[in-house]
Amino acid sequence: MRLADSGVAVWQSDLLSGLPHGFLGRIGGVSTGLYAGLNVGLGSDDDRDAIAENRRRVVEAVMPGASLVTVHQVHSPDVVSVCAPLADDTARPPADALVTATPGLLLGVLTADCVPVLFADQEAGVVGAAHAGWKGALSGVTDRTIAAMKALGADVGRIACAIGPCIARASYEVDTGFVERFTAADPANERFFTDGRAGHAQFDIEAYVAARLASAGVGKVELLGQDTYAQPQQFYSYRRSCHKGEPGYGRQISAIGVGTGMF
Repeated sequence: MRLADSGVAVWQSDLLSGLPHGFLGRIGGVSTGLYAGLNVGLGSDDDRDAIAENRRRVVEAVMPGASLVTVHQVHSPDVVSVCAPLADDTARPPADALVTATPGLLLGVLTADCVPVLFADQEAGVVGAAHAGWKGALSGVTDRTIAAMKALGADVGRIACAIGPCIARASYEVDTGFVERFTAADPANERFFTDGRAGHAQFDIEAYVAARLASAGVGKVELLGQDTYAQPQQFYSYRRSCHKGEPGYGRQISAIGVGTGMF
């Protein structure tokens, strides 16, 4: 983890070194109260000016001068290919992943326990970012992101991926009905669950997403291994907020752009 000049904390991947990218938590933002820190969630009830300043700080910390592009995330497998900035308003397309080959755009996905995945084929100059909650992960958001990158000229054999901060197995309790959804899709998915209290299991969603990437042909995957639930000073967590009975929660961002040296 490094601190930008503004004090924003940025986690990076060795696999994606050489291009603008970062997984950001809540450190270094201007939001206060319930959302204290670097909350970038346009869907939260946080102060709009604070959110705008936090998003500006994200850009300065990761890719100064870029246009930050995000979508209206809906827990889908849908991917948007972007070649121009999008407005930060209700017109944002509903999707859970973005890809681009256009310099100057910083793709961002927001999370608060779900799995952020950053993708890059540095030789082709194509990058992607995906928000993989359990619904999106199971329905193939990472597979579709790879397909969208291939449509822009990427080769799956060259794609490197980094999986950022998300809820860890120790913090992610699910019921048996949840487990059955995954084992019905593929009996081998049982390996991502360990026994918990009666009628429940612990789910390793980080490992599940990594396995989906490997199955799609991605040979280089890095897992950062940061548990959002267990680190309240570092990260926002939807599940932690629910357990505490809080009326809202912040969102952190993971972002990647096309670097000038990628071609």
